[in-house]
Order: sequence, then C-alpha cells, then structure tokens
Amino acid sequence: MIVVVCPGQGSQTPGFLEPWIAEPTFRNTLEELGAAAGVDLVTHGTVSDADTIRDTAVAQPLIVAAGLLTLDALFADGRRDRIGGIAGHSVGEITAAAGAGILSATDAMRFVGERGRAMADAAALTSTGMSAVVGGSEDEVLALFDEVGVLPANYNGGGQIVVAGEPAALALLAERAPRGVRVIPLQVAGAFHTHYMAPAVERLAAVAATLSPADPTLTIWTNNDGSVVSSGARFVELLVGQVSSPVRWDLDMAAFAEAGVTGLIEVAPAGALTGLAKRGLKGVPAVAVKTPDDLAAAFDLIDQAA
Repeated sequence: MIVVVCPGQGSQTPGFLEPWIAEPTFRNTLEELGAAAGVDLVTHGTVSDADTIRDTAVAQPLIVAAGLLTLDALFADGRRDRIGGIAGHSVGEITAAAGAGILSATDAMRFVGERGRAMADAAALTSTGMSAVVGGSEDEVLALFDEVGVLPANYNGGGQIVVAGEPAALALLAERAPRGVRVIPLQVAGAFHTHYMAPAVERLAAVAATLSPADPTLTIWTNNDGSVVSSGARFVELLVGQVSSPVRWDLDMAAFAEAGVTGLIEVAPAGALTGLAKRGLKGVPAVAVKTPDDLAAAFDLIDQAA
C-alpha cells in the first residue's frame, strides 16, 4: 500500500518552484492557485529570499500550492486509484484534504491563505518560537518541558518532539537539556499548534463555514489522533482546531504501519517527512518528490506496489 504524505511549514527553500514552473501547465496552475490565496506564488516560489518565504502568510500557501502541483502529476493517468491513502503534516493537511477530494484546489488555497494570515497575526501578539528536541526518553523530556514552561507542538516520532514557547523558556530548555538530548531552534515565526494560536481559530472557523466539503474518496488520516476520517465536514473541523492543538505525526506513522504501508511518497517541498519515516517506518521505501525529475521514481514505486 502506497501512502502519500504532504509536508508542513519549514520545508520551503528559496527558488524551490523554479523547476516546476519551467513547464507552462504548472506555471498556469500556480498562478491560479496564487490568485485564490491572494499571494504571488510565482514570485515567492522562484526569486523571493529565505526571509521573505519564512513569513507564515507566504510560506503556508506556497507549501500547499507546491503539494497540489505534485498531486496533479502524481495522480494523473489512473495512478490515484492505486494510492492507499494520504495524510499531511500541519498545514500539509490542507494539501491532503484536496488530494482526498474533501476540498477543491481553489477552496484549499482560499483556506490556507487565511490560515497563514491569521496565524501570522496571532504570532505577532507575543514573541514566541519553536525548537526541535531530539533524543531522550519521552517521559523525561515531557517532564522537562513542564519545568521550563514550553509546550509540545509536534510529536514527530522517531524520538523527535517540536516544542513552542517564549524565547526565554526555549533558551532555558536548551540549557537544561540532559546529555544525549539536542535542542535545535527552528526558523518559524510563532508558537504554532499551541494556545498562542487561539486568535486564529475564530477566523478560520469563519472561512470554514463558507466551504462545501465532500466526503473523502481516498483514505485520509488526521493529525489529531492518527485515525481515519470518513467525513469531509469533520475533517474541516479538525483543520480549524489543529492550529492551536498538537500535531500527532507519530500516531499517523503508527497508523500507516498498522494499515500495511509498503511505500511512502512525499510531495513537494519534500524531504522532512521522508526523513522522519526513515526512523519511524524503518525499511519502508520512500520517495521525496522535490522536482519534476523525481516523479519517475514515485511512479515506479506506485507500479511496484500494484
């Protein structure tokens, strides 16, 4: 069974869409997606610098649009029928919702455009950040988080938890980290997936009320608890709540394993989730589709599983 996964914020790099828009069809699609989100994705995906595309209001639509371009190519020529399921990490859940047929591409981009702006505005209210914590026992690091005043935001599996909080608390965490535990500051502009994002929830709920979600036509797992969601309306509800609650990617990977995953394909901007799969789904072949040149390997993986 092949599972397609869609990455979250932080996966973007300057110019990463340049190879994609060399194909006119992809460029036209990107322009349309950008118009729906209210963001110039062609410029930001090709010439904008790292600081510009780190802006949450830019990064999130950029990541979802890249995933949608990949899905268009990946699912063409009947290949979608040979995919066992799909899931996304954080903002990647919006990409996955479109891939599963819950949202149209236009509605997905409209939703993520507001998500990025709302979360950027929420992040501006208080100085906060995020760090990846790698290693140590989960009980040990969770106890340390409580002591220093940081919050688990992403349970990524494979011994990695991303935490969020105010700069002083994150610095204290780095100082007190026990031997064998690494604390890596992340280049993101807010304490995502925590109560700091509560102001964004109401704005997203208002956008969600204007959507007409369909029930998924492809198995889709949620970041909420790793379960399969069969109702499109319920999945959109989870998308709204997700911005202020932890991402349980560890439970998603456990669910993939239980379902019998035999191969994993990560859509652009790929790399992060295939990296986590090496630790959390050991032995499962994985393809990271970073450019159109990587599609052939993804097609081969689908063919091998057929």
